[in-house]
Amino acid sequence: MSVLKSTVESYRSTIFEYRHALHRIPETAFSERRTSAFVEEQLSKLGLELETGIAQYGLTGLMRGEGPGAKDGKTLMIRADMDALAVTEETGLPWASTHEGLMHACGHDGHMAMVMGAALVLNTMKDRLNGRIKFLFQPAEEGPGGAKPMIEAGVLDNPRVDYALGAHLWPALEQGKIGIKEGPLMAAMDFFELTISGKGGHGAMPHLCIDPVDTAAQVINGLQRITSRQMSPISPTVVTIGSIHGGSSYNIIPDTVQLQGTTRTFDRDIWVSWPQRMEQIIKGICESMGAEYSLNYQPGYPPTLNDAEMAELAGQCAIRVVGEEHVTSPEPTMGGEDMSFYLEKTKGCFIFLGTGRPGCAPLHNSSFDFDEEVLLTGVELFAEMALTLLR
Repeated sequence: MSVLKSTVESYRSTIFEYRHALHRIPETAFSERRTSAFVEEQLSKLGLELETGIAQYGLTGLMRGEGPGAKDGKTLMIRADMDALAVTEETGLPWASTHEGLMHACGHDGHMAMVMGAALVLNTMKDRLNGRIKFLFQPAEEGPGGAKPMIEAGVLDNPRVDYALGAHLWPALEQGKIGIKEGPLMAAMDFFELTISGKGGHGAMPHLCIDPVDTAAQVINGLQRITSRQMSPISPTVVTIGSIHGGSSYNIIPDTVQLQGTTRTFDRDIWVSWPQRMEQIIKGICESMGAEYSLNYQPGYPPTLNDAEMAELAGQCAIRVVGEEHVTSPEPTMGGEDMSFYLEKTKGCFIFLGTGRPGCAPLHNSSFDFDEEVLLTGVELFAEMALTLLR
């Protein structure tokens, strides 16, 4: 057993208890007060240079290496997200949520435990670090997004971050596997609200009305043609209408219909073109139907794009941690992730840690749980990457 692996193993119970303590106190976006306080308490025990209250409840802990070239070395950031979801937990775990209606159903408790665990381990190896590590804990990944305001607050500066790492527990990947790939891993994710206004009236007299329901149906079909006729079939894109509301009775044509939806793509050029493409179709259909509209398009997260050199290095480190047979190139997902904002500014890599096993619940499910051995794998991988990048 390597020195690194044995050191990680020696902190097994502490890392697991980190996860249990955090799992008990889930808090949603920009309300992570107790979560942030717990993380601050643990990092302060390691003597890290702390900065708190970033974007409300975000914080960082800076570790300065003590290797011969540390003063002039690079800075690595290792990021964890802190927020939970408005989900009522049904796992029956001894450390289940004590906050009614809230749950860590996306594994962020595990992400925090891994990054705190990496701080524990690397704090014993500072003489091997020719640089600095910034352990970053971010609010509001689930939305509206905490990465951007943290960057705007200067977390990538003083000292300037050269490399960025993050990981996500991933049930779609077999337990024990590490998923690493260069380029697109997760999609850009935007949100929109559309109100179509017509002229209501009796369902038996449609000629006296301007039907927003019929108009909405044409708009929904028209928007789908963006993906089927405006986009290359080898460049995946998605337009989804997830909510539509209008009308109050079977025989009354309403005045308005409200729709909500999302767009997804891996391509940055397509990402920035969505509002114009949608506006063109919606405007044309509404004008032809005599209706009016109001479109509120909200950009969300950019695509999560891994740097090729960092992905290759992460793959080499992962092989040393779990063996070549357990390292794979995962299938990209149309899910969004605001780690993407950090990756726009630094050389970085976002990694999937497999938790998939028979009968396991998916992310955002009230029964979501995972084998905690994966936390030790994540800690060792973060530490291996830090020791390699800053050697």
